[in-house]
Amino acid sequence: MSAQPHLPQRSRVARLVDELPPSGIRRFFDLVQATEGVISLGVGEPDFPTPWRFSTAAIDGLEAGRTTYTSNLGLLSLRRAIARHLDWLHGVRYHPDTEILVTVGVSEGLDLAFRAILEPGDEVIVPEPCFVAYTAAVRLAYGMPVTVDTHIETGFVPDPAAIERAVTPRTRAILLGSPSNPTGACIPCAVLQQIADIAARHDLIVVSDEIYDRLRYDDSGHTSFGTLRGAWERTILLNGFSKAYAMTGWRIGYACAPPDLLAAMNKIHQYTMMCAPIMAQEAALEALRHGEGAVADMVREYNQRRRFMVARLNQIGLACHEPLGAFYVFPSVRATGLDCETFCERLLREQKVAVVPGTAFGACGEGHLRATYAAGMDELREATARIERFLSSLR
Repeated sequence: MSAQPHLPQRSRVARLVDELPPSGIRRFFDLVQATEGVISLGVGEPDFPTPWRFSTAAIDGLEAGRTTYTSNLGLLSLRRAIARHLDWLHGVRYHPDTEILVTVGVSEGLDLAFRAILEPGDEVIVPEPCFVAYTAAVRLAYGMPVTVDTHIETGFVPDPAAIERAVTPRTRAILLGSPSNPTGACIPCAVLQQIADIAARHDLIVVSDEIYDRLRYDDSGHTSFGTLRGAWERTILLNGFSKAYAMTGWRIGYACAPPDLLAAMNKIHQYTMMCAPIMAQEAALEALRHGEGAVADMVREYNQRRRFMVARLNQIGLACHEPLGAFYVFPSVRATGLDCETFCERLLREQKVAVVPGTAFGACGEGHLRATYAAGMDELREATARIERFLSSLR
């Protein structure tokens, strides 16, 4: 009997996945779990409970036996409510039958958008620091993220000229998050228009993540990308209920796009998620119908905490720009002489305060940390007192 030929051993994990770096946030969460008495300013979710009337809407649906699949696109009543909401809030119009898709959070929307528009090797321009899932979502769709650095000196607002310099014949899209996680930066309308003009000149799609659109603290308000001159037909808008409505665990979001792009995204959605959970959709519908008071209350509270954190961090020696949106601060730790990972690890070990190193959000995040102010004022006061003690120990 002849011997079997020796075959080279192949990894059981796809190379694309094997080469994908793990989330920098997750590593610090693991460290927090192993440490008692920690004040965590690392989790990017509201500390408010979901308003009870939203939960009641889901409970009522359960009690009435509404536990079925919905349309792949989502409940028509919810899609109509989303269309009215976007028109009322931002003046951007989408048809609920062909231009709105209810997703399992904005994370699914990101995945669908890039799988729908990218061919292998296509490039996506991504300003950094950025949400940890952005570049991973591009890579998992076989695209290539091309990062453009932003800096504290300019409030972490991307430079349109730098974006245009990054355009190549392989560029397919630009990905924007405004207000930004992790920096809290809000891209001014004039800068957004310049980016829209770049997209038009080079025939690019813009994926606009606007999940923090309601968490704005300046007078200028939020500009939805599709309202800009020449932008609607090339915009994929992503948004959801997690942040403004304190509904992170409900996993409910939506994507809005021109019919051809939305149909492509829905085709993938049909084969993967099928539909978002009906109970979460009913809670989201209630949020749009009767949630404005709760949103206003949370925004007022976040604004108070934001002002405290910015003033306190600057007072104790961590230079911190003023974030105009979301619920994060992104101060510099360069003056300490420590790299950001060492700073965060020692702060956790020595003072039991958990924050996230800036490098979790891209290489240009070095020298910074992200801290959320989605925590009570007592916790924020104690956490900043501990950070001050840590800084004193370094002198």
